[in-house]
Amino acid sequence: MNGRIVLLILGMSLMTYIPRALPAVVIDRLRFSPKAEKFLRLIPYTAMAALIFPGIIAVDGNHPEIGLAGGVAAGILAWLKCPVIVCVAAAIGMDMLIYSVF
Repeated sequence: MNGRIVLLILGMSLMTYIPRALPAVVIDRLRFSPKAEKFLRLIPYTAMAALIFPGIIAVDGNHPEIGLAGGVAAGILAWLKCPVIVCVAAAIGMDMLIYSVF
């Protein structure tokens, strides 16, 4: 029984690893158009926005403006091409500042 579980875990690990590793190996051999390259470069930013936005809204149910202020601060700094850590620190600082007021 334990051998079957280990085999199942190894099989599932392999099946999740292949789709992640294959693009990293193949991507160097492919050439994309400039539009496709720009699209591919923007995917991480859109994924992060999709992951972060619900958190901005749900920071404090009674005061949603706290999360929105932090999101706006991070967005402005990101627009100005500040490093990610600066954007995160500014968002946290803004949230802490506004949260202390409420």
